[in-house]
Amino acid sequence: MKDYASLADEQLALLYSEGDFRAFDQLLERNQQKLFSYILFVVHDPEMANDVFQETFVKVITKLQDGKYSDTGKFHFWLIRIAHNVIMDNYRHQKSAHFVEPTEDNDLNKLRSNDLMDINRENEYVNTQVMADVRRLMDALPAPQREVVYMRFYQDLSFKEISEITGVSINTSLGRMRYALINMRRMARQHNIQLNMEL
Repeated sequence: MKDYASLADEQLALLYSEGDFRAFDQLLERNQQKLFSYILFVVHDPEMANDVFQETFVKVITKLQDGKYSDTGKFHFWLIRIAHNVIMDNYRHQKSAHFVEPTEDNDLNKLRSNDLMDINRENEYVNTQVMADVRRLMDALPAPQREVVYMRFYQDLSFKEISEITGVSINTSLGRMRYALINMRRMARQHNIQLNMEL
C-alpha cells in the first residue's frame, strides 16, 4: 500500500494521470485551502471564489487525465496558473478588467509583517493595526493589482515567478505592483492612515 502522504505533489499528479484516484484525493487535501485562499483574495467574492475553485479543479483533472502535466518540480505554480487563467477568463467575460500603468516607483518591502514585528507589546499592537490597515487598503485594489501584491508579499514569489504564473511580462507585473502601491498610498493619505511600523 502506497504512503501517499510522503509523496511530493508532482509524484501524486503523475500517479493520478496514470489512474490512481487516491493520489488525487491527497493532492486535493494538500492544496485546496491554499488555492481557495489565493482565489478568494483575488476575486473578493466568496461565491465567485467557489465557482473559480471548482472550475480550476475541473481543469486540473482534465489536464492530468489528458496527460498535459509534466513533472517540473512546480506543481503549486502550475495549479496557481490555472486558477489565474480561470479568474482572468471570468473577468474578461464580465468585461471588467482594466489596467493602468504607473509612472512612479514605490516600495512595499518595509510592510512585511513577519520580518518587522517586535516583541514589545505596544509595538506589536501598533504593527498589527498597521497590517490590518494595509489589508483593508489591499482589499480595495482592483483584482490584478491585489493578485500581484498577494503573490509578492504573502507568497514571497519573485516577479519572474509572478509573471510566469499570470502569463504577463515581468514589466507588466512590476507595473501592476507600482500602481497598487500608488493607489494604496493615495488611499492611506485620503483616510489619514499611517503606514509606519514601530521597530
